[in-house]
Amino acid sequence: MHARRLLPQPSSPRPRGHVIDAADRGSGAAWSAAIRVEIQDQRADSTPLPVEAHRLAELLVATLNDAGVPGPARVDLTLVDPDTIAVLNAEHLGGEGPTDVLSFPMDPFPDDSVSGDGWPDTSAEAAAESDTAPLRMVGDVVIAPEVAASQADGHAGSPADELALLVVHAGLHLVGHDHAEAEEAAAMVAKERALLAGWWGPLAADPWAAGAIETEHRR
Repeated sequence: MHARRLLPQPSSPRPRGHVIDAADRGSGAAWSAAIRVEIQDQRADSTPLPVEAHRLAELLVATLNDAGVPGPARVDLTLVDPDTIAVLNAEHLGGEGPTDVLSFPMDPFPDDSVSGDGWPDTSAEAAAESDTAPLRMVGDVVIAPEVAASQADGHAGSPADELALLVVHAGLHLVGHDHAEAEEAAAMVAKERALLAGWWGPLAADPWAAGAIETEHRR
């Protein structure tokens, strides 16, 4: 499962796999050319995903846009095998075995970023100057699709929906959301519901229902 606290940047960079630059592949009002998503598939067999990769990138961009993250910015979405994420889980969380998703925030976010009030100016005037602004590295999301698929039946209901939920959940962690306390957990769930409803659609099952909420709060 995912960390309940934000994680540090990995101590050493992982080797880059096949890179999909998603910056030019999205569509819709939430897609921002100022936020670049790179999807790195480092799995040994690169089994096809149950959803097009650019849809996951679009969800991640929508999550960051909703939080008011200014551009130019970049976030990496890395797909790994269970063994790889188990190593990262042990190294950064002290966990045992594979987990589904990990978030690695890189640039510090404002203390009040969860409220949407703490990011720098994103007015039209500020946007006009974005070409000369330094690139903000928001962070790195690492997902093990095989682990996600194995738990989908008892959670979001399908492998595709489970990946969508994990991407939004991890993106919210990147911008400061957490769920260690009941109040912040409720706020995070509300954001997940809204973002998935707006940019994905109905899930096959309700991951926030009584039978699944315990799992969700452990992420």
